[in-house]
Amino acid sequence: MEDTAVPIVVCGILFIGLPWIIFHYVTQWKKARGLSIEDENLLDGLHDLARRLDDRLSTIERIVAADNPNWRPGQPDRTREISRDIGRDLGRDADDWQGRA
Repeated sequence: MEDTAVPIVVCGILFIGLPWIIFHYVTQWKKARGLSIEDENLLDGLHDLARRLDDRLSTIERIVAADNPNWRPGQPDRTREISRDIGRDLGRDADDWQGRA
């Protein structure tokens, strides 16, 4: 009896248990691959907030530069150029990172 039970259990584990575990985790990984609607909405909100903050900072720099002609910001503002380059590379408008007009 022991001689037949061990091969049956081993075959059951190899041909039923192991594939079931593999397919279970493969489907779990596929479910978790994309962003949820809440995550997309959060990213949209953060992107809008970052754009508004960048506009405010540019406005402040222009005001300070108008008041003091010798003042220069520490680093040149390359964020708009970079976002334009990324948008051009992706075939999208620079102001809309998701491609919506």
